Amino acid sequence: MAITQAMCTSFKKELLEGVHNFKNSGGSTFKLALFTSSATLGAATTAYATTNEVSSSGTNYTAGGNALTRVDPSTSGTTALTDFADLTFSTATITANGALIYNSSASDKAVIVLAFGGDKTSTAGDFTIQFPTADASNAIIRIA
Repeated sequence: MAITQAMCTSFKKELLEGVHNFKNSGGSTFKLALFTSSATLGAATTAYATTNEVSSSGTNYTAGGNALTRVDPSTSGTTALTDFADLTFSTATITANGALIYNSSASDKAVIVLAFGGDKTSTAGDFTIQFPTADASNAIIRIA
C-alpha cells in the first residue's frame, strides 16, 4: 500500500465536464482528509472514502477532514491556477502519511492526492498543511 502524489485522473475529466467550481463565491466545497501509511491513494483515486483515514477517536480530527478555503482562480502568463489557504488541525494528535483533497459538493469526487514522503506527527499540537505559493510554477492546481 502506498500514497502517491498525483492530480487524480478522474478530476481531469471532470474539469472538462464542469463538475468542479473553484470560484470563491458560490463555488464547490473542497475538503482535505488525512490518511495513514496503510492507505492506497494515487492518480486512480476517484472519490473520498474512510478506508485507512486517520483516526478521529480523541485526536481532534474529524472523519472527512476539514473544509479548505479557496483562492479564486487566476492566470499568470498562459497558466491558469488556483490554490487553497493553509489548513491547521489545532491541538491534534495525528500521524498521517498523506492527504486527499476532494469535492464534498460533488459526491466526494477526488481532486488531488498529497504524499507527505513519510509519516508526519503532531501530539496535542498543530498539524498544518502548508500549500505552495499561488503562482504559475508552484500553485497546487495549475493548467499550463
